[in-house]
Amino acid sequence: MPKKYHIASKTAPPRENPIGKYATVEFRENCAGSCRECVKKKCVSRVFEENYQHVIFMEEPEYRYTCQSCFRCVQECTNAIFSRVIDPAYRTLGDDYWRADILNRTWYQAHTGNVPVSGSGYRGPFSGHGFDSMWTDMSEIIRPTRDGIHGREYINTCIELSRRPERLEFDENMNLVTDVPPLLEIPLPALMQQPDFGVLSPDVLLSMVRATHELGTMMFIQAEDFTEALKPFAKHLIPCLTQENAIEFIKNNPAFRMIELAYTPGIEDLIKQLRDVNSALFIAVGIPLRKNASLIALEMTHAGADTLHFYADHHGNELNTAKPRFLKEMIREIHLFLVEKHVRHIINLVFSGGIAMPEHWAKAIICGADGVTVDDALLIAMECNLCHRCQENLPCPVKLETVNPDWGSQRIINLMGAWRNQLLEVMGAMGICEARRLRGEVGRSLWFEDLERESFGPIFGERKV
Repeated sequence: MPKKYHIASKTAPPRENPIGKYATVEFRENCAGSCRECVKKKCVSRVFEENYQHVIFMEEPEYRYTCQSCFRCVQECTNAIFSRVIDPAYRTLGDDYWRADILNRTWYQAHTGNVPVSGSGYRGPFSGHGFDSMWTDMSEIIRPTRDGIHGREYINTCIELSRRPERLEFDENMNLVTDVPPLLEIPLPALMQQPDFGVLSPDVLLSMVRATHELGTMMFIQAEDFTEALKPFAKHLIPCLTQENAIEFIKNNPAFRMIELAYTPGIEDLIKQLRDVNSALFIAVGIPLRKNASLIALEMTHAGADTLHFYADHHGNELNTAKPRFLKEMIREIHLFLVEKHVRHIINLVFSGGIAMPEHWAKAIICGADGVTVDDALLIAMECNLCHRCQENLPCPVKLETVNPDWGSQRIINLMGAWRNQLLEVMGAMGICEARRLRGEVGRSLWFEDLERESFGPIFGERKV
């Protein structure tokens, strides 16, 4: 039996004192200093990991994003000198989509490799924009064998990036006569992607690439950023090329297993030329996620591409339109269009943009994707707080340019390990043991729009958007 895929997490503490929701307020002059056990040491979430001798150390590291809001520390302080307040800096983190709580959870997972659990429970809305209006069916959660994390049942998260034959043909002796193309399989339904903003120093890129190599997946990278330091990892990189530089780049760098071509009309001829240069080369086509994406997908499927890679914006929205649709609607539209044209089973669909949490992996696959890419979350794992100062040529507050690749790659590995564990939990609760089986399985999901229309539509009519 083949060895089970496993992501080895290892604690990678933050370099900077991370911003959490709650900051500490202490009136230390009133501290008795004689308590047998300070309330900080009793913290079950270990927020004050190295902060027990608080009278001696005035600059203590506090992992504030681990706080579960139980406020036991406030209640049990004997002299009532200790309190927790919302940190003003927390309110400035991220934006409307990449919210402060998402950044906090990402930092925690990159630090520990653990699944974040809130002792106070989920207190947010049960519906919202985008993926928040979609829920996964957990009807199989009662089965005791559905436990992919602890190994009682093997749940496969592999996906393919290679083209599949449309049909298999056999001769009269039942020997396979179809020319089956080579298989390119990765162990996660997620690829890494070089972000298009941020401090992308050589060490930051090397951190991402090394993590990609350790995870066994692939990473999309700009061709101009491919350097000598990245050559040992070429088999796990997908350079993004254009019609102008593709053939020359491949001739000069034959170690790549896969490339991506930016879509332009008439690209079919280039795909054929690249196959002549390297018949074993896997080819993806990068397509902006806009109104005509379905038609381009059909065109590129017939052109012989292995994978279609669609780009949404950073919030997962459709491009070049006044009223953009969200990623889940666009995935569903493209998937069903290719199903209708009887070609969905031979092509792979990968989507970028707005993948901020592990639940987005499962929800995107349910909508019809084969896989997704992780981009901005790679920077966040290395403590980026999405302040976008770098886009204004201002210094990075967390000094990303000084990242040690050993530390940076481990943070990304920890994050992907925690995300995969959550995917295993979701799939196990749905009773699905194969990520490829989850593709397009909308019967394993609930959509707020459908439920509202079915439940309240007959009474109140359709909602006016």
